[in-house]
Amino acid sequence: MPETLAAPGAPPAMAQDEVGLLAPVYPLPRLALVSGRGTWVCGADGRRYLDFVSGIAVNALGHAPAGVARAVARQMRTLVHCSNLYANAPGAMLASALAGATGYERVFFCNSGTEGVEAALKFARAWARSRGRATAGGAVLAFRGGFHGRTAFSLSATWKPAYREPFEPLVPGVRFAEFNRVEALDAVLDAEVETVLVEPVQGEGGAIPATREFLEALRARCTALGAALVFDEVQCGMGRCGRLLASEHHGVRADLVVLSKALGGGLPLGAVLMSGEVAGALAPGMHGCTFGGGPAVTAAGAHVLDRVRRPGFLARVRRQGRALLGGLAAVAARHPSLGEARGLGLLCAVDLAAGAPFDPPGLVAAARDEGLLLVCGGERAVRFLPPLTVSSQEIALALERFEAAVTRLEKKGD
Repeated sequence: MPETLAAPGAPPAMAQDEVGLLAPVYPLPRLALVSGRGTWVCGADGRRYLDFVSGIAVNALGHAPAGVARAVARQMRTLVHCSNLYANAPGAMLASALAGATGYERVFFCNSGTEGVEAALKFARAWARSRGRATAGGAVLAFRGGFHGRTAFSLSATWKPAYREPFEPLVPGVRFAEFNRVEALDAVLDAEVETVLVEPVQGEGGAIPATREFLEALRARCTALGAALVFDEVQCGMGRCGRLLASEHHGVRADLVVLSKALGGGLPLGAVLMSGEVAGALAPGMHGCTFGGGPAVTAAGAHVLDRVRRPGFLARVRRQGRALLGGLAAVAARHPSLGEARGLGLLCAVDLAAGAPFDPPGLVAAARDEGLLLVCGGERAVRFLPPLTVSSQEIALALERFEAAVTRLEKKGD
């Protein structure tokens, strides 16, 4: 691991202090992190960890990327925030770069993925009504296993009942269908549906890629019905899956695409990309975001986008993704407690087999004991989300530490 990663001092009670200070919406106390460099982080406990969580797919260029730091520091010296009442050069430059890279004509900036999904669903509804497609139900079709955020509209379209039920009633009219089942679409897609919302790769659901056939079927049915197709690429986009947009693997184009997480390189930034037709349904006052598209965060986003689009960058992500997935499949083949290894690019996961003597949180904890940070996904999986700059040596070390954790848990369960 890099010798340059130091372990600066931190209040020894940092993790314990938060128990009495923070809203208890996360399991507290937590591992406290104090510094990072590249794929490595240092905890307040003095240990160094190989980070295959990356802030939940946020730190695309790793921890403390020098280019992002320079871009933000340079911008902070001139203009940090100006609200959406005024234009700023970094925001305009990032919007132009995103449009040029993706072919979408218009961009809306916000702060997070859930805000982006919320905005996209509102924009899709506005587009439907501008074309006289408003229906009594205004139905949205989403999919089992999908995760779209925690605000009202995005939460309504999130599959996991444990997330939704404490806050019901939510926005009505959301239907759920089986992911990747083309034959099930005709039963749920009708003239009442205004919007179809789908992740090209389900992230929190456990790194489950959509098939080409499924996305093509959604596109064809949405076009026939006049419904908006929205791709949630909050986790799988911005190069995570080896293309700028994960949907590019299948050549299927949505009417709106939501990006966030990796877009800001560690700073809170989201974007909704949309066609000119969709944008034509919008007018001043219909939506807004005080912090959205601020100069400091869009300066960071412009640097991340530039790095991801450099020659060879995404090809390397695809190679490293194949190495990671192949290594995970090999580990799973050696251990009866593990099931399928799957994913796309550097968004990968491994299922636990039925009857495994441990659960995903237990495996995450055991991996942490081995010096590897992972995160759960779906009902029975753990996810691997390293920075897009991860090295081959770091992938090999992560696989070694992961297998050590599995072996230890299997022996304990015997």
